[in-house]
Amino acid sequence: MNRRDFMIGGAAAFAGSALLPRRGLADVPVLYDWRAMPPTTSKDIYIAWMVTNRGEDPDLLGRRYDRFEHMVGHRDLFTDRDKRAFLMTPREEFCLEKNLARAYDRDFLDIGYGVTISGPNLVGRMTSSIDVQRGDKVLEVGTGSGYQSAYLCNLTDKVWSIEIIKPLAERTRGVYDKLISRGYTEYQAVTTKNADGYYGWEEAAPFDKIIVTCGIDHIPPPLLRQLKVGGIMVIPIGPPGAQHVLKVEKKKGLLGGVRVKRSDIYRGSVVPFVPFTKLEGDEIVGTHNQ
Repeated sequence: MNRRDFMIGGAAAFAGSALLPRRGLADVPVLYDWRAMPPTTSKDIYIAWMVTNRGEDPDLLGRRYDRFEHMVGHRDLFTDRDKRAFLMTPREEFCLEKNLARAYDRDFLDIGYGVTISGPNLVGRMTSSIDVQRGDKVLEVGTGSGYQSAYLCNLTDKVWSIEIIKPLAERTRGVYDKLISRGYTEYQAVTTKNADGYYGWEEAAPFDKIIVTCGIDHIPPPLLRQLKVGGIMVIPIGPPGAQHVLKVEKKKGLLGGVRVKRSDIYRGSVVPFVPFTKLEGDEIVGTHNQ
């Protein structure tokens, strides 16, 4: 989740919570199968398979497939597992009704509370970069709309997600629960809480993979501690509005101990994120930038 300047409460909060996604042709007709791979030989064949197996809207499925082809062309999806995760995740369920027609645009979209759902290309590139394997424990910092965690649920069955904005955290948990009741049983893998993500999730640590979706000028020490040796984190690092999305690998040192390797998943391109905000008591106050 990329955070813009936001206000909590009053008219802004009401606007954010008033429009909840309500759609879907029917309950999911076929039980979730980790081995099921949607066909990618053509858009029409993909749509037909998804309608039969997932009960989703053909028009939106066509838009999803068009975005898929664009993402493959831009190398935002690295493996067949990453491609499957994108194709199986109904991004439209995590957008507001007013943005439904733009669900598969590359743009970030408003989800209320002054925050956005990140563009699919960015979600695909960041997720592909951490190479999630089934059974990996993954921590997401910034639940937002819930789309990122839903995407992760098609890669692993162990996902923890933290959201700092309480009403947004509650709304998104409700979205998940409604989708689970409709047959999206893969989303049972998501455990959520409202908290300050800077401090991670100590009780659930250590994690194989961590994905951070707001910008900060340093790697939070608690997150690095909670990342397993051999684990990978992606995180936007840099000054406000001018971050680089780094892949951070925690490795064994040659002489013992731990070393940290950093690389830029966009090879130097700036990707602006809004700040990694912090909680003081129940109030969101300032950021975690040093």
